[in-house]
Amino acid sequence: MNTNIVKIGPGRQVTLHLAVYLDDGTEVLSSFGDEPIRFRMGDGTLASGLESLLVDLEPGANEQMLADGAALFGTPDGALKHRVPRSDLPKGFMLEPGQVIQFQTPGGQETPGTVLTADDTEVEIDFNHPLARRRLRIHAQVLDVF
Repeated sequence: MNTNIVKIGPGRQVTLHLAVYLDDGTEVLSSFGDEPIRFRMGDGTLASGLESLLVDLEPGANEQMLADGAALFGTPDGALKHRVPRSDLPKGFMLEPGQVIQFQTPGGQETPGTVLTADDTEVEIDFNHPLARRRLRIHAQVLDVF
């Protein structure tokens, strides 16, 4: 038994492939077939809840895990639902419930919002993480840890 194997933990540098799927099989993101993701645990590249699923995995691990989006991206907060005048959005912009669109905050950051309802005068937007209310399947293939 090799006790020198480095496992994923706080501050470790990790190289892996990662895919996230909705419970219906829809792929949300994937690095498979592309460049692997390289990051240091805790640097903010991945949500802390997602990082917690990776702790103690070692190079060569090829894991599939089920997760609740709220555990990975934070419990949805009702205060993050806002009604926005339709006139604040680009003219002719087609909106459908479930659609995720990017908004710019007053500080210049981009944040996603999920359209809940839309009529001729207002749009209700949920600014919680778009995956916070979903069941997810995570596929992680660990390439290197150091």
